Amino acid sequence: MTEERRSDPRVPVNLTAKWDGQSGEHEARIEDIGMGGCFVNTVSRVNLGEVIGLEINLPSGKWLRIRGEVITYHEAVGFGMVFTFLTEEVELALREIAG
Repeated sequence: MTEERRSDPRVPVNLTAKWDGQSGEHEARIEDIGMGGCFVNTVSRVNLGEVIGLEINLPSGKWLRIRGEVITYHEAVGFGMVFTFLTEEVELALREIAG
């Protein structure tokens, strides 16, 4: 069994998303999310340590914009990211999603 490295728990979700990084803008799905980060399901390539702009389509229909850093990458599957700066508005939206 692997040791859990996350300080914030994540909940499974299935949300449409878009992200932009060094390689341009890409479509994606968010598989899990928490107050500290999320997993972005995408076939597009990223680099570890890359700063990503992520937009998540919330159940309400609003788009939530978050910035973060890539901490894991799985080719043709997606990447894990940690959120680097959260405003109060973003924190409130994440609490609604992640509980």
